[in-house]
Amino acid sequence: MIKNYFKSKLFLKYIWSYLFILLIPLILMTIFIYQNAVSSLRSEIEQSRSNQLTQAKVIVDGRIKELSEIASRISYDNRLTPYRVHDPIYSGEAIQGLDQYKSTSSIIGELLLYFHQDEKIYSSKGLYNFDVFAKVFSFGNWPTDKLFLDLNTVKYPTMRPADTVTKSSKISDSMLAYLIPITPNSPTPHGTVMYLIRESELTSLIDSILGNYQGLTFILDNEGHILVDNRQGEAMTSAAAKSLINLEPGIHEQTINGKPHSVVSVKSQNNGWTYVTAMPSAQFFSSVLHVRSFIILLFCIIVLVGAAIALVLARMQYQPISMLVQFAASKSNKNRQQGGAEAPGNELDRIRSTLQEYSSRIDLQEPFARNHFLSMLLKYGNVQSLTPELLQVFDLRFDRSHHFVVVIGSGNKGGSPSDRQELIRLLNQIEFPELKAVGYGVELSQLDQLGLIFSFDLNVDQAETFNRVREIVEAMRSRVLAIMDDIPMIGIGVGTCYDSPDQLNQSFIEACSAFELRSSIEPGSITYFERLSDEPQHADWIPNNTLMKLAQSLKQGSYDVAEPIIESVFRNLQTTQVSALLTRCICFDLLNTMLKTASELGIHSAAQDMAPAAIYGNSLDELERTFLTLASRICNQVEQNNRKEEQTLMERIAAYIDERYTDHSLSLESVAFTFGVSPSHVSRSFKEKIGQNFIQYIWQKRLEMVIQQLKTTSDPLKDIILRVGYQDTPNFTRKFKKETGYTPGQYRKLFSENEQARQFSELEDE
Repeated sequence: MIKNYFKSKLFLKYIWSYLFILLIPLILMTIFIYQNAVSSLRSEIEQSRSNQLTQAKVIVDGRIKELSEIASRISYDNRLTPYRVHDPIYSGEAIQGLDQYKSTSSIIGELLLYFHQDEKIYSSKGLYNFDVFAKVFSFGNWPTDKLFLDLNTVKYPTMRPADTVTKSSKISDSMLAYLIPITPNSPTPHGTVMYLIRESELTSLIDSILGNYQGLTFILDNEGHILVDNRQGEAMTSAAAKSLINLEPGIHEQTINGKPHSVVSVKSQNNGWTYVTAMPSAQFFSSVLHVRSFIILLFCIIVLVGAAIALVLARMQYQPISMLVQFAASKSNKNRQQGGAEAPGNELDRIRSTLQEYSSRIDLQEPFARNHFLSMLLKYGNVQSLTPELLQVFDLRFDRSHHFVVVIGSGNKGGSPSDRQELIRLLNQIEFPELKAVGYGVELSQLDQLGLIFSFDLNVDQAETFNRVREIVEAMRSRVLAIMDDIPMIGIGVGTCYDSPDQLNQSFIEACSAFELRSSIEPGSITYFERLSDEPQHADWIPNNTLMKLAQSLKQGSYDVAEPIIESVFRNLQTTQVSALLTRCICFDLLNTMLKTASELGIHSAAQDMAPAAIYGNSLDELERTFLTLASRICNQVEQNNRKEEQTLMERIAAYIDERYTDHSLSLESVAFTFGVSPSHVSRSFKEKIGQNFIQYIWQKRLEMVIQQLKTTSDPLKDIILRVGYQDTPNFTRKFKKETGYTPGQYRKLFSENEQARQFSELEDE
């Protein structure tokens, strides 16, 4: 089944559409997640570096502060006063004291004490003459005279940038010199404490900041001089280094050596030093390779899962379409059996084509279906059992408080079908807003009669109800006469108004009775069933209108109406307790009405079989059952006779069509008018009795005639189409192709080729 689905372009379109719906947001989401992951990771690394750099700054500041505290203690230490230091007896204690102070900080490479204008300088190792000291500690960028001057003139703690120091042992080391005047914060210091700090002591702290990343790390003093320069795999020009001096604290993007770098700057509030690290931005991407790999793997998995989901969703969406296509194809099997080609386009096009065809058929049949629906209401009532959807389709409402039926004798039997259709159109749905009433027209089987079902709202007594019924009927009569004054109305019969629409069949029987027994022969006269004599000749006899209603219900074959009438009569006999003789006479009156009606209908067998039981019955219950059985048999016989008459009538109509189907004026209305029945009755009964609806039957006859003409003659197609009664050649050609799969010209050519092949085959056999 799946393989068959993949043969469908529509199914593939569904799959691609679902994949696009999945992939477009997925790709955008993946790009967003990837960029966000890279940005987040980069931000995390930069923030981590900023935190570590801040931590290194705190540690370095702490160590420098320790050096200042050591210098302060030295300035107040009695062992290290100028007098004690120069005294040969106490000088050893001074050197020992300096060594003790040196050991208190791990970053001190050497601790030196110098008193202004002194020829000697003291260290933790011993006493040096200044000339000897200059030879033991040789600074690459700090001449001896400048060194002597700085030691004598420094007023504030000063850190010298890292310089190469060569000791007498020819060992060179990169060291920083930190000069602190003593006494600290004194405007007239008397000496200087000088610390020699290996640069590696500070760079070891900075190395922990970069970790595995390559980059540059600097410590700059408050004047912008590079104190510490730590480089891992990258060099920097002096101009580039100076560009980092004025950076604000924080994280920055800067191009260094033509490459983008991430620069983190932290400034110390204690000494004004600036700590800077610069890392190439390209390194971050190497850190996110595993993130990218994971995202790509996740993307592939989601695509595969999405493809499976897309396949399932496409199949779920395509399956009902496939079923509809199969249904549409099953309706055109005849086309394929006759060699017809499949309809062009995809499945939706074929479904659309089928729906359009069915829609056109429904549009043609809807008036007849609506009329049939209303006819069933008149015959059986029972509106409450109908579905709201069905009422909505036909635009019908029976939710008002009162309902009754009107039967109109149109007097149009000798007129034209167009006049009757105009009257039907007028009465199809008629409204009287001022009376809160709406009416629905019904074509009765008799050509000269129409029915109207009225519903209206009124919450008053019975007398007011009749007045409102009369107002509605008069308004209806006036409107019809005003518009259709050329169509006389021979009479109007009005049934009783009921509270429930389920009793419409009762009102219809009463309207038919009123129409048949109308008291005036004046055209357009109105007869109300309620105003027919409802008084019996004697107090206990059955009212005349009840007997008329019973007779009419038997004529209509409506046992549902006849049954409650008979039951009501016997219920009254049981409650009034009249004499046995009067009871027998009343039963004879009822029996006489039923037998007379049966005789008029030509139903003699039922009367002969049931009459004795009705005459000689003993109890009222037995008589009631007998009368109900008689009514049932009469109604059943009427139904059978009606079916036989309809079957005979439809056969006559079919024969009539067979003789005249080439007449282009042949139509449902003209045929109905010819046979004296309503078009809706012909439409409904023709389909039931013949098996095809009226239009299809005529079309099939014409199609068969055209096919025969194509096979046996060489006449032009237009002449053939006109000959069979079809005047629209393009439309006929389109329907012919839909029915057979070929145009008439293609069909004629195909048949000619097949006929030649058959004849050639017969010659070869001979």
